Amino acid sequence: MSTEIKWQKSSFSEGGAQCVEIAEHNDAILMRESDDPNAVTTTSRTKFAAFIAGVKAGEFDHFTN
Repeated sequence: MSTEIKWQKSSFSEGGAQCVEIAEHNDAILMRESDDPNAVTTTSRTKFAAFIAGVKAGEFDHFTN
């Protein structure tokens, strides 16, 4: 039985193009760029949660300027 991977884009993506997409699969978090869907990065839920906490705290804001 195969499980279909359901990718999710941010509602902040510019028209849905060239954004990061996230999915969950087998207790892991998958990430890819919409313009290169075959290049997938995998991480744990714990590491992803730490990253999201850092984003919410503004730790990565300097990358957007």
